[in-house]
Amino acid sequence: MSVKLIVVGCSPAWPNPGGAQSGYLVEGPGRLLLDCGPGVLARLREAHGGWPQVDAVVVTHWHLDHWGDIVPWVWGTMVGPGRDREQPELWLPPEGKTRIEDFGTRLGWESMFESTFRLNEYEEGVPFEAAGLRVTAFRLPHYTLRTYGLRVSNEDRSLAYSGDTGPSERLAELARDVDLFVCEATLERGELDGTPRGHLAADEAIAAFEASGAKRLLLTHRPRELPLPEGFEQAHDGLELEL
Repeated sequence: MSVKLIVVGCSPAWPNPGGAQSGYLVEGPGRLLLDCGPGVLARLREAHGGWPQVDAVVVTHWHLDHWGDIVPWVWGTMVGPGRDREQPELWLPPEGKTRIEDFGTRLGWESMFESTFRLNEYEEGVPFEAAGLRVTAFRLPHYTLRTYGLRVSNEDRSLAYSGDTGPSERLAELARDVDLFVCEATLERGELDGTPRGHLAADEAIAAFEASGAKRLLLTHRPRELPLPEGFEQAHDGLELEL
């Protein structure tokens, strides 16, 4: 069975001009959204004729550019065009239910997200099924925040998504022999962007790809102003790839 990846949004923590932030829709057999940053909901509405047709959403970590549009999703479900749609699953990092309930008390009410999504928590290294796909989370370094990359597969195809990460040998494990490795490459060089580091430069992402044995690399979460070495693919909003 084939798998399609649709890049809904791929901006770094600051948006590229006209761009949405992190959101990657995986189709096959269901529809699985990896992260849901600002701008993603509007793009999905445009593509799906009013309201997103998504079976499940997985959040990699709690930086706003990876989950911020979960908030307006609540309002659109309550009083907007999502009123009559079935609740999608929302898969959160460990202890995510407590975290998102706390957000609810600050943004509206404690159960606002539970009233919109079927809440679940994933565990590191323990496969789970979402939208008919098998998903496994790998802990990766991203400053001091608990953060995960995701490996997604059906019986025929597989992809790995780094989320946000600093350099790590675990990236090669995450992407081992997959058909497509979607890897962040935020930095121009391997500079100190925080302590500990939180992002990759393109050469570091390419090195992880080469170590993994993955078949194809798509570099993402990258400022539009930074060119890539010749011969490498860069994600852009609206890109569609068949695995």
